[in-house]
Amino acid sequence: MSTTIRQTAAPTATAPPLATEESIVATKAARRSLAVLRLATGFIFLWAFLDKTFGLGFSTPTERAWINGGTPAQGFLNSEAVSGPLQPFFTAIATPAVDALFMLGMIAVGLAVMLGVGIRISAVAGSLIMVFMYLAEWPFAANLASTNPIVDYHIIYALALITIAYTSAGDTWGLGRTWKSLTFVRKHSWLV
Repeated sequence: MSTTIRQTAAPTATAPPLATEESIVATKAARRSLAVLRLATGFIFLWAFLDKTFGLGFSTPTERAWINGGTPAQGFLNSEAVSGPLQPFFTAIATPAVDALFMLGMIAVGLAVMLGVGIRISAVAGSLIMVFMYLAEWPFAANLASTNPIVDYHIIYALALITIAYTSAGDTWGLGRTWKSLTFVRKHSWLV
């Protein structure tokens, strides 16, 4: 009696197909709601860049505008708003290079999120910016004006960015599908 040994091919690892909005979010109303969240969140970052660059008078007066010699990150990092045990770290990094990186982050995250392109990397970058700002203000001290020491607007913005990225919100009312179809982006999925 002969025994036949059957060999099966080992499964090959292939990259999963990129998710589409329909596979993640089922209804048109939900996709549109996420698109509105994406546009609003992106505009928060874009507006911060514009206000700090040109001193539009909302959070940055004209005389403290970046184009007038103002220091957007240094001004914040050296202010009374920065407190807590991480204050020495944040004041130590208050340099012109951090000003440039901060402003580059604001415009890059704002434009990418609003356009619906590079959402994953924008979500990571924007969330890191928000977490650093959250920690710089150290909301855990009872004497601060924060009404909630755990979840404040920095955390909400970071969660919104993560939600936008996870749900492919750039595909609705954005350039997400076109961006994902580019050969370069398909080869480097971290750019999605």
